[in-house]
Amino acid sequence: MKFPRSLETLLNELEYLPTVGPKTAARLAFHILEAPSSRVQALAQAIIDVKEKLQKCTRCGNLAEGELCEICRDGRRNEQTICVVANARDLMAMESSGEYKGLYHVLGGLISPLDGVGPEQLNLASLFNRVKNENVKELIIATNPTIQGEATALYIKKILKSGKEILITRLASGLPMGANLEYSDPLTLSRAICNRVPMH
Repeated sequence: MKFPRSLETLLNELEYLPTVGPKTAARLAFHILEAPSSRVQALAQAIIDVKEKLQKCTRCGNLAEGELCEICRDGRRNEQTICVVANARDLMAMESSGEYKGLYHVLGGLISPLDGVGPEQLNLASLFNRVKNENVKELIIATNPTIQGEATALYIKKILKSGKEILITRLASGLPMGANLEYSDPLTLSRAICNRVPMH
């Protein structure tokens, strides 16, 4: 079925988004068509704003509208702890837990030689400078438990081991709440066994 050219263009642009197939694109497109013009203009402006106004925080690499991000500017954060994450999405996930109150460092990816990503392509030099020059007591490495995440974590640990005395920790991983043992993969079970904790 042929649609008007403007609608076809919108459908194609929506399908460009991750996880959006033809059906989802159609639902979104028709929702936009039926929404008030003010809502559509607000959405369009929000998209333009994030592209034009956001940049990387000069301290941690997080998204920011100025030189420093909201977290780095927050004087209530524990500045002795830095949580290292691969990207801003992982930072948002950590923040949503409400548990972590320290600072962050966003790497901008993970070491992956097959994809042509080495340590020099990541935001690592500024991390090592922060550890050297700031009053950091603990570095929490919160990269995914994948080959790339592990390689990145081991690289960071290796570089920092020979420098300033600092506690380097890794997020515990294992079985999620409500999981069944029979459906868990061997790596997850292995992690769960290694990271077991005493019952209180």
